[in-house]
Amino acid sequence: MSEKVRAPRNRTLTLTVAERSHYRQRLLRLQQPVSAAAILNRTLCQDLFEALPYLPSGCVDLLVLDPPYNLTKRFNQRTNRRRSLQEYENWVAQWLSQLVRLLTPTASIYICGDWQCSPALYNVASRYFIVRNRITWEREKGRASRKNWKNCSEDIWFCTMSSTYYFNADAVRLKRRVLAPYTDPMGQPKDWNATIDGNFRLTAPSNLWTDITIPFWSMPENTDHPTQKPEKLVAKLILASSPPNALVLDPFLGSGTTSVVCKKLNRRYVGIEQELDYACIAEKRLALADTNVQIQGYSDRVFWERNSLPWQRLVQSSSGG
Repeated sequence: MSEKVRAPRNRTLTLTVAERSHYRQRLLRLQQPVSAAAILNRTLCQDLFEALPYLPSGCVDLLVLDPPYNLTKRFNQRTNRRRSLQEYENWVAQWLSQLVRLLTPTASIYICGDWQCSPALYNVASRYFIVRNRITWEREKGRASRKNWKNCSEDIWFCTMSSTYYFNADAVRLKRRVLAPYTDPMGQPKDWNATIDGNFRLTAPSNLWTDITIPFWSMPENTDHPTQKPEKLVAKLILASSPPNALVLDPFLGSGTTSVVCKKLNRRYVGIEQELDYACIAEKRLALADTNVQIQGYSDRVFWERNSLPWQRLVQSSSGG
């Protein structure tokens, strides 16, 4: 991972040479079949296809998949090349078919993609799982186009192994500011709460997410990984679809977001990442989570509408709270 000149206030997480040497000692590389206990709360640094035959069966409660999209993109020392949609679908089928063996009968699965690769992901997922929903989330960053609509959304396919599965809607409710505070005939708030800091409503979770902020340079969770998912986004998946102490697997761990969020939310985890630098970054983030369990946009056991928490603190400050 090449050294970059950072602005003084840039909080992007990086590795020193000494840290890389230290954290790589914690990484695992499987060379024979192992039990779930042997890989619990660990990061495997190897190619997924190399690791798959050695992973234990029937132990994963939640599978979070954020594979490389069908784009030409560079990941540190490795470049993924765009291929035909059918070729991409065949590649997805190669590893997804082998991951099914690892899941419990009540497991849930989330598969991330963009609009271009999403059809291939659905086609493969529907062969092995019950596809229950498609979440669309606003990725507020995006390049403008002069001849097309700006691309600023991504999909997450929600699937389950069977009709019996864990889902906790109350754990992922969204707290929104109320701009039109309706009251009942007695003058009492209708489905919202009045506080000294403003008016808020708790809303049921939907499959359209507009409250996610992509990690950027001033956020302590930010890394140099080119497709890093926000902790807030992954926290929603984990809280909705896994109870405490459940085992969560992310076979495309990247910079470690899924494992870090699991640690912060009292879930067990296994992450697989083939790039050494990203795996070491994941281990550094996990070490930092020992003392900081904060997840941006998640507080008081609810998810807050984007920019609500800074706005609330501003109100508190101006009111002397």
